[in-house]
Amino acid sequence: MIKVIIDGKETRVPKGTTILEAARALHIPIPTLCNHPKLSPYGGCRLCLVEVKGNRHPVTSCSVPASDGMEVVTSTPLLERIRKTNIELLLSDHPNDCMVCEKAGDCTLQELAYFYGIRENRFAGERRIYEKKDANPFIERDMEKCILCGLCVRVCEEVEGVSAIDFAYRGFNAKIVPSFEKALDCEFCGQCVAVCPTGALTGKMWSYKGRQKDVRDVDTVCSYCGCGCNLTLHIRRNEVVRVSSRDDTINEGWLCAKGRFGYSFVNSPERLKTPLIKEKGTFREASWDEALDLVANKLKKIRAKHGADAIAGLSSARCTNEENYLFQKFMRAAVGTNNIDHCARL
Repeated sequence: MIKVIIDGKETRVPKGTTILEAARALHIPIPTLCNHPKLSPYGGCRLCLVEVKGNRHPVTSCSVPASDGMEVVTSTPLLERIRKTNIELLLSDHPNDCMVCEKAGDCTLQELAYFYGIRENRFAGERRIYEKKDANPFIERDMEKCILCGLCVRVCEEVEGVSAIDFAYRGFNAKIVPSFEKALDCEFCGQCVAVCPTGALTGKMWSYKGRQKDVRDVDTVCSYCGCGCNLTLHIRRNEVVRVSSRDDTINEGWLCAKGRFGYSFVNSPERLKTPLIKEKGTFREASWDEALDLVANKLKKIRAKHGADAIAGLSSARCTNEENYLFQKFMRAAVGTNNIDHCARL
């Protein structure tokens, strides 16, 4: 462990901890746009600059490891002026359409502009204009809102191991693109959407469904498999408008394509809400007690007439391990058969 002093507060952190991580341990805020605690340091936005005693120039706190006895200052007139200028430069190449942007109210760049009181653009000049050409059904890419923070590139490479996108070109022409600038064609897990700090990447299914106002959050568990990933459903007018996941959950905020985008079944009018029993060729609604009694009686009759091995059980990979254990125990101990299979084959 090493000792670090930040803004007059002393803390001890493991060797190799960055200045930014040490500051967060002390609950000292340092603005950043390109940093994510689960991704490698990048140091591109230059907003996390701090002053270190003995250094002539400010350093990026997200990429510089803390050293024993280091004294750090996170906010000075010089640092705040540099940060404000960097934000102004980003906004000079950013469309001013917060009124209709899907990320309004949840945009890190918008929040920084608010806290630094930036109302006008004092840097005139050409702005990047890109043609939209995505044919995929899941992810909307508005590259004019991209600030080249690289979070989407790093999460695709470091977490998903796919590397579907990367930086291309240099200087003013630099941008993030799929291979050969084709339309995005990947696994559509949406991890890039989750880490994007602006409205450059959003879900197409979310468009004009609701942003922050009148949207309530409900925590639940994904029903697509037995992994048990935690979801946060964003609900407006009793309808799920989008899905996300918090960083402090068992899945650390990461989701697959089904978990993030496969929620339309929740609002489907064809979704079953009660057990159905078929009589004379048609289904009628029934209570759970009636349905379970019917199944139990049918199983008893089949076992009495044909033996237990005339019955087989098919389990689901969407159930938990505990549920599948109880199912196989029921089939073996109660029914008396080893005819058990599952649907988890790839």
